[in-house]
Amino acid sequence: MKILVLSFYYPPDLSAGSFRVLALVKALRTQLPACGAIEVVTTLPNRYKSFSKDAEELDVQDGLEIRRFALPAHVSDMRGQSRAFFSFARQVLRHVAGRNYDLVFATSSRLMTASLGAWISRRKRIPLYLDIRDIFVDTISDLLPGPTGWAVGQMFSLLEAWTVQRASRVNLVSGGFGDYFRSRYPNSSLVYFTNGIDSEFLGLPPQPRHPRPNQRAVILYAGNIGAGQGLHEIIPGLAEALRDQARFVIIGDGGKRGELECAIAGLENVELRVPLARADLIAAYGMADVLFLHLGNYSAFKKVLPSKLFEYAALGKPLLAGVAGYAAHFVQEEIANAAVFVPCDVAGGVAAFQSLQLVDRTRPEFVAKYARENIAQAMALDVLRVG
Repeated sequence: MKILVLSFYYPPDLSAGSFRVLALVKALRTQLPACGAIEVVTTLPNRYKSFSKDAEELDVQDGLEIRRFALPAHVSDMRGQSRAFFSFARQVLRHVAGRNYDLVFATSSRLMTASLGAWISRRKRIPLYLDIRDIFVDTISDLLPGPTGWAVGQMFSLLEAWTVQRASRVNLVSGGFGDYFRSRYPNSSLVYFTNGIDSEFLGLPPQPRHPRPNQRAVILYAGNIGAGQGLHEIIPGLAEALRDQARFVIIGDGGKRGELECAIAGLENVELRVPLARADLIAAYGMADVLFLHLGNYSAFKKVLPSKLFEYAALGKPLLAGVAGYAAHFVQEEIANAAVFVPCDVAGGVAAFQSLQLVDRTRPEFVAKYARENIAQAMALDVLRVG
């Protein structure tokens, strides 16, 4: 069996999708028969301008070939991302044209990689396994309100229907996606393999950072700084309200970083840093008192389950989360010493922060339940069943 794996991001790129597909590829390699092969088709690292790392365009290992395509220089706005994807798609289609596969696996947050996988599946008449990390139709309708958002949403809704109905199996990373997909695609075969905790975050000793009376707690956020996270809408007000109690460290990059920089100008208790490699990021986590997560106040985000929750929870730090819907329920039910507030609600964020116990506590049951390796092994078995 030869499996084609499509992912717009792959290590060393920094992305929830890249870490997820790496774990799956490792699991597939342990379960494929000796004659089996995997071909990963992806991009050279491109997610953040402020974080670049060299990677081979072609990396061939025993039973594994990783092909990375270069993309044109772009910024993380809609136009730039669209241009980058269509460059990727053209190169992928040329590459796979003369090659034979038995199964296509495509992981996608913005739908287009999933649709690319569906097109290849159709042309080669082979099964398609989709891994859906976001409901793009919902998201684009929220981010582009009014007639434009409606028109674009309708177009992508048709593309989504064609893509999903082509798939032999559809995995949803969030249980919050279930109602949407069951109502629209009742005949689809749906499974649920969530994101999980990577091995780098397992077995780390707690590093409590008790603030002294004359010191402020360190609240740390690490990840993308885009419209979806809404940091430019919450951090300025929250930092001002907690100026005597906390200081914020924000590590990351993205389409809204410039807007965030403008919004925090003059706030001495907010520090903005560039993205870090995972080893350095883990060290930064260890210096924090509270780990922070926030999603914008859009209805689409009531269905999602952010991957960042899993590594945050594994570290045993107090967790402050501005989330709603399924993610809020997940945090309240699954993660001890975590406080939730309504997105973009400064007063609610202050109250939630003040309710936390600023001590580190391990969460062994959570870690055992959501270890990425175990989830990836189960998912790999399901992928092979489809093939």
